[in-house]
Order: sequence, then C-alpha cells, then structure tokens
Amino acid sequence: MNTYRGRHVSSQPWPVASHASTRRGRHQQRNHRRRRGLVALLVLLLLLLAYPFVEAHILTVERVSIPGEQLPADIGRLKVVFLSDIHYGFGFSDADVQNLVSRINQLKPDLVLMGGDYATDNLSAVRFFERLPSIHARYAILGVIGEADRGDSPFELSNLQEAMTAAGVTPLVNEVRQVRIGNSSIYIAGADDAGVGSPDLRGLASQVSASDYVIFMSHNPVLIPDAQRATDRDGRLGWFDLGLFGHTHGGQMLGFSSLLNIAEDVPSRYLSGLLTENRVDLLISRGVGTSVIPARLLCLPQIHDIEIAVN
Repeated sequence: MNTYRGRHVSSQPWPVASHASTRRGRHQQRNHRRRRGLVALLVLLLLLLAYPFVEAHILTVERVSIPGEQLPADIGRLKVVFLSDIHYGFGFSDADVQNLVSRINQLKPDLVLMGGDYATDNLSAVRFFERLPSIHARYAILGVIGEADRGDSPFELSNLQEAMTAAGVTPLVNEVRQVRIGNSSIYIAGADDAGVGSPDLRGLASQVSASDYVIFMSHNPVLIPDAQRATDRDGRLGWFDLGLFGHTHGGQMLGFSSLLNIAEDVPSRYLSGLLTENRVDLLISRGVGTSVIPARLLCLPQIHDIEIAVN
C-alpha cells in the first residue's frame, strides 16, 4: 500500500505544476504589455499637452515678395521686416526678446515696422522698450500702438511714445512719416488703435498722393474697409500700396480660437496671411507672442521678411 502511494504521489505533480507555471507566465506577459501601453499613452498625452507651450516659442520667418509698381525706380528694391503682438511679459521673457532682435538683425532689413501690442499693459510696454536691444535697420524703425499698450490717459501714451523714441523706434499715432531713401522717399502711415484709440484715416490719407509709395499700418485689421474708403489729397481712392496689420494672432490655437476670444471683432477673411483687396496688398501677421494662455496650436509665431521690388 505504501509502495503504491509513493508511486502515485511521485508521478502526478509534475505535469500539473508545469501547466500552472505556463499560465502564470502568459498572464504576466499580458500585464507587462498592458502597463507598457498605458505608460506610452500617458507619455503621449503629456507630450500633446506640453506641445502648444513649446510651439509658442518656435519663432518662424515668413518670406513674402510683393510687387512695388509705385516704388520709385531708383529705389528698385526694399527689404522690410514686419512684426507684431510680442506681448512681452506674458510667457515672453527678456531672453525671448534677445532672440527676436537677433533674428531681425540677421535679416539685415532696410526698414523694421512694428505692429503694436508690445506687452500686456502700458507699464510693461514702456519696460519692453527700455530693455529692448538695439535693432539695426538701414533707414528707419517705426511702430504703431495696440490696445494693450496705449494706457488710459494721455500721460501714459506720452510715456510710451518717449520710451519708443529712446529705443530708436518712431511711434506713429495718426501720423505719416517720410523716409528718405537715396534721392527718393516712401511714406509710412500709422493709425491709432481701433479699439481704445481714435484712428484718423481721412487725416492720414489726405497727407499723401497717388504718386507716393505708402505703407499703411494699423494694429487692428478691422480698419481695413474704412481705410480703403478714405481718399488722398487729390480725392482719389487707393491712397496706400501695402497694408500691415496684427492683433489676430492668426487665431493662436487652431480649433480653440473662439474659446480664447481673440480678435472676435475682426472678419474671418482678415485672420492671417497675405491677400489682395481692391488692388491693394494686405498682410495680417500671426504675431510673435500670445494672449490669454501662453500657448499656440498649429499656428506658429512669425515675423515677416518682405521684399518689395519694382517689376
């Protein structure tokens, strides 16, 4: 009886134990694969959440060629760098400003034109120009003022204009400036902000004639239709040749721009990019910085390197 039990006991456990071990091994492998999949998914989600904050700092340079039929023949070719909506202080640091100015200077522009919203309020806009590194342009640096910069009083506006001038930037608030280039001139017209200022489009248009080459700047492209209805000193339409605008951020975050409520006052056709309307070239920048949240989604920040040439 003992001999029988011994034989019986010794012959049974091995196949049972082997079968259970195999099942446990397969189960553990499935758990490992599932954990690796969850970790990979979590990493992917974190990267997707982080990417818009990274994109906000991927500054691009967009090159644009524009025919300049009215550009004086002895000028022939003009290189203009245009930038807007820096929003210094809102996720845009001194190091970012240094990088921005370095990129501008590398382009070796004839003119640098700035489209407003330099910071988040009047005080930070003044601080931006106080800390602004030297921008190098062959002929001139000029800028209009946005709703974030202007302030609530003439005193604040005056402080900003003084800071801009001290930084080598000519402020344009309902002003036209003549820029001498060799024996000829072009004209830069800058309107006050449409939202918090008092733009005088008729006054700007009345200072130039159809024979002048005029670049018109306004922070907000909502002024475009009214600007095109204004007439020059001879009573003719088409008083400017190129219009440059900012304010919209290009929507800033594709698919979420309505939630951010950025530039809700601007018609969708003026959201961003180059278009021609009534035989006038219009360029709306996506801007450099951000608003509401320091992030962008499929809407890279940009500056424009514009070449204007007589064909």
